[in-house]
Amino acid sequence: MTPEITETGFPPISVEGKTAVIIGGTSGIGEAIALAFAENGANVVASSRTMQKVSDTAAKIRNRGRRTVEITCDVTDRSSLCMLRNKVIEAFDTVDILVTSAGAISRDSLIEISEEEWNNVIDIQLTGVYRSIQLFAREMTAGSIINISSIIPQVAAENLPAYSAAKGGVDALTRAAAKELAPDIRVNAISPGFVITPHNKETYRKGTEKRKKIQQRGLLDRVAKREEIAGAAIYLASDSASYVTGEVLTVDGGVANSIF
Repeated sequence: MTPEITETGFPPISVEGKTAVIIGGTSGIGEAIALAFAENGANVVASSRTMQKVSDTAAKIRNRGRRTVEITCDVTDRSSLCMLRNKVIEAFDTVDILVTSAGAISRDSLIEISEEEWNNVIDIQLTGVYRSIQLFAREMTAGSIINISSIIPQVAAENLPAYSAAKGGVDALTRAAAKELAPDIRVNAISPGFVITPHNKETYRKGTEKRKKIQQRGLLDRVAKREEIAGAAIYLASDSASYVTGEVLTVDGGVANSIF
């Protein structure tokens, strides 16, 4: 769908009036995206496996003057995703934006990771994205799908074999989905670098060895705030990105491209 060009000469960077679903939207980067969309005029459904987190995030969305519905979702369960999709369509008639941000990680080495743990990470981080796109795209006549990937597939990361493989698969799936769902549905991914969230703020706090290594390698001499990833999501979801599809947008302060 080709957007109208405004008097300024380009489509606006806005999600005003759109309906957005953020799977994995009640914590971390996903929550930041959900709240940013709400602040910018979208009705937002932020879902995860925990009802208390869903309710807490829904309250924040309503406090920003936007509508939402409260429903949990498990990306490893196809019926759970179907219930989420149907509930959103019942409430809003349509889905304009889908963000897949559910996460799981294992820090076991390739030699030590169990097959059970490997399968769990792949099921949530990759197969869950496939399930989400497939089920929601069937009911979307147009819009934007954004997958949250990572810079980890671009670098040699220690003790993250399942996560690396899953996120590399997300990048490839993003391009394949963009091809199949064109021209009306755009599919892109965001590849964040190191981002401070409530769960890792101690790991990345100033003075830690981890923080020092990131600042030495990155070009901006700091770790990202999760709201900075949300800014990229607003762009990709907006009509201003109407000619952008099949892309993996790296937002990492230059870490992946810096060898020194």
